[in-house]
Amino acid sequence: MSYVTTIVERLRAAGCVFAEEEADLLVEAATDDGHLAGLVARRVDGEPLEHVVGWAGFCGLRMEVGAGAFVPRRRTEFLVEEAVALARPGAVVLDLCCGVGALGAAVAAQVPGGVELHAADIDPGALAYARRNVAPYGGTVWEGDLYAALPAELRGRVDVLVVNAPYVPTEEIGFMPSEARDHEPLVSLDGGADGLDVHRRIADGAAAWLAPGGHLLIETSARQSPVTASALAAGGLEVRAVSSEELYATVVVGRAPLPAGKESDA
Repeated sequence: MSYVTTIVERLRAAGCVFAEEEADLLVEAATDDGHLAGLVARRVDGEPLEHVVGWAGFCGLRMEVGAGAFVPRRRTEFLVEEAVALARPGAVVLDLCCGVGALGAAVAAQVPGGVELHAADIDPGALAYARRNVAPYGGTVWEGDLYAALPAELRGRVDVLVVNAPYVPTEEIGFMPSEARDHEPLVSLDGGADGLDVHRRIADGAAAWLAPGGHLLIETSARQSPVTASALAAGGLEVRAVSSEELYATVVVGRAPLPAGKESDA
């Protein structure tokens, strides 16, 4: 029996559905046999594969992640698709509650001609990864609580604001997979009593930071989307919701009003 086969069997016994693929990734990430044994042990103990190998696949890119960081989900690729459709070359793009900066980096990678990229988060551990992930696109990272992290010169200039803020209700955290609840920071998961506390704060301040006609795109759930939409509307934005059945994803989009007499094709 080969060493790789043994790894596959250990992973499968630990409940890893894609044991063969995971074994290949662990072997690729290891520098020697001892390192590989340690990586396998971490995965068998329930640590997310992305934390173990040091990266997560997102929109065809490898995003650096590690212990204690929120792992970008595939469903959030839908938000990126919607944002790219709205971002013109040179647009000012802000990834708020950025975590490891995956959304902003993915948007920047797909807009022809590039963008002016900014990313902000309250978690210094996540921002260590975000700095590396946005660096290839000239991105700037800011640390702080939502808009308080941002420099004043960004006010009124943001064309596309992308947000994957926490939206899990506090009482539902315990029902999440152990990989998330035990290994990702609570601040990136817990959205308060109904899950939408952070959404309301973002919606309340968005209009001041968006450029005229600029867009805020925020991931939510289909169940919560009416409340998220109401918050954006109360913040003075024109609102619509879009969904992807394939990715089981819902995004609420808010547009800042244009000056009187001006029209937009967006």
